[in-house]
Amino acid sequence: MTPDARRGGGDPSEPATQPIPIDGHARPGGSRRPTRGWVVAGTAAVVALITALGLAACGIGSDEGGPGAGPAVDAASSEFWVDPSSSAARQVEQWRSEGRTEDAAQLEKIARQPVAIWPTGETGGVEGEVAGVVSQARDAGRTPVLVAYNVPNRDCGLYSSGGAENEDAYREWLGAFARGMGGNRAVVVLEPDALPQTLTNCEGEGEQEGREELLAEAVRTLSGAGGEVYIDAGNPGFVTDVGELADGLRTSGVQEAAGFALNVSNFMTTEQVREYGDRVSDAVGGARYVIDTSRNGRGAYEGPEQPTWCNPPGRALGTPPTRDTGSPRVAAFLWVKEPGDSDGDCRGAPPAGEFWPQYALDLARNTPGE
Repeated sequence: MTPDARRGGGDPSEPATQPIPIDGHARPGGSRRPTRGWVVAGTAAVVALITALGLAACGIGSDEGGPGAGPAVDAASSEFWVDPSSSAARQVEQWRSEGRTEDAAQLEKIARQPVAIWPTGETGGVEGEVAGVVSQARDAGRTPVLVAYNVPNRDCGLYSSGGAENEDAYREWLGAFARGMGGNRAVVVLEPDALPQTLTNCEGEGEQEGREELLAEAVRTLSGAGGEVYIDAGNPGFVTDVGELADGLRTSGVQEAAGFALNVSNFMTTEQVREYGDRVSDAVGGARYVIDTSRNGRGAYEGPEQPTWCNPPGRALGTPPTRDTGSPRVAAFLWVKEPGDSDGDCRGAPPAGEFWPQYALDLARNTPGE
């Protein structure tokens, strides 16, 4: 992971790419703080944009091919909530006002799609932020996708350091998060990196005793508030010992959760992730899982330019968010990472977590469809 644009601040950072195997070893990826958060969609410009988009079919899909890629799905047929004030939506409106109509049309491939919201790490603000997202989604007849990312000693004190001050503070934050949900259904991806880091990279990097039990508490708290909770389990290159990961998932409460999440903010193809996910599922009694397909349309970057994980060139959007995955084990394809958010200040990009319009545009241009 690369350093956050803002460490330990009120907004949580989001992992951009978790480790993938390179020369037989796992390498760290980037991280970011979300710059979107929750913004009430009340301006005329935003309303005009959503009207223009119409949540209509955009016909985007993955060019990875092979089994498990899933059909192209337009936003209108997805149950998940589309944030009308996402970074991509605002950029579309700006480019239209500047006459960049072709670029704006390309970026609609992202703006039309539901992307997960990463609420604040501040206990005093998370309840209202989550409540606002849930309210908008309920009014639209859609299901919101949220990410709970505030575990103490996040990232084992490494690049995405931060999180709640201690376990009690984390419990308070979870309680506020749950109150914001208010019993309304929401998909919740729980603590990206927390379990995989604990199982692989945390030795000597901070106290992790009891983290799995704390995750199990989070599962119960958020599930009781209406959450369809998926515990983050990394990706095929993160925890290679499936048995060890299964033990960690069981201790973290996977039996009480909806399942686990894979490929969050990573680029691995759906086919690769499904093969791994099915093995993990077998090891934990058939639990279902979700896959982040936001940027995996062409899989991971394997070119010569380094670092391979940071804003890699030539990538494409993956299968849009949908429940229609073609597999009984895969509960949904989700866009957990907002396409276009920088992995870090490499290749001319802004700091980790800032929306990089050019990168978002490149992802869209590399994706078939109107």
